[in-house]
Amino acid sequence: MYVQIPVIIDRSSPVPLYHQLAQQLTAAIDKGDLQPGDPFENELALAERLDLSRPTVRRAIAELVGRGLLVRRRGIGTTVASRVIHRRQELTSLLEDLRGGGRKPTTEVLQFSTDKPDHRAAEILGLPLETPLVFIERVRSADGAPLALLRNWLPPMFNDLTAEQLATQGLYELFRERNIHPAVGHQTIGARRPNGAERRLLHLASGDPVLTMARTAYDGNGLAVEFGDHAYRYDQHAFDVTVYAR
Repeated sequence: MYVQIPVIIDRSSPVPLYHQLAQQLTAAIDKGDLQPGDPFENELALAERLDLSRPTVRRAIAELVGRGLLVRRRGIGTTVASRVIHRRQELTSLLEDLRGGGRKPTTEVLQFSTDKPDHRAAEILGLPLETPLVFIERVRSADGAPLALLRNWLPPMFNDLTAEQLATQGLYELFRERNIHPAVGHQTIGARRPNGAERRLLHLASGDPVLTMARTAYDGNGLAVEFGDHAYRYDQHAFDVTVYAR
């Protein structure tokens, strides 16, 4: 039996009705009111209960399906998808996102170096190409399952970090302890085929893709403090981005 989620529709709001519905259903999934595998209220029943048109409800449900929150299966109907981490348009670390969603994250530090030059990363960080950078490679898991392979390059001012800290704390948490506050970030999001190491570390099947995100974060003075190049399991991760009309 499906759970009826309370929904309040403000017909005087400029926000489209389908988007109001999609936002409140998303919040119910994020809060755990709807759990993975739960059957979802069918389109007709939801439309009648909320006095909305079926196309409006259909569009809201399609938005959640497209973002990986709901799954449609022939003969079964619509159900809540397995847990997916949603990276909103905020400068947060994956560890913070997981903890905020009630997950139990763990981190395995694969590589950690405080003197590794990397021409590409140095150029992105606005540093001389031969600058010895802090390089970190980690596998981030939640509830025992790997979610992401994280690679970060940091300026030399972070060479006091330790592998022990990186195994238990988020990168941005460690930044704040040093009174460094990322203020803006530039992200490039994509997808590709994983290499052999990524497939093994993320427990991917042959043919599975990875989602990718490259991010450069800057502090309030415009100084680049981080370059990250990450790979995520396609079925356990999604990026939420809000766009505004000009």
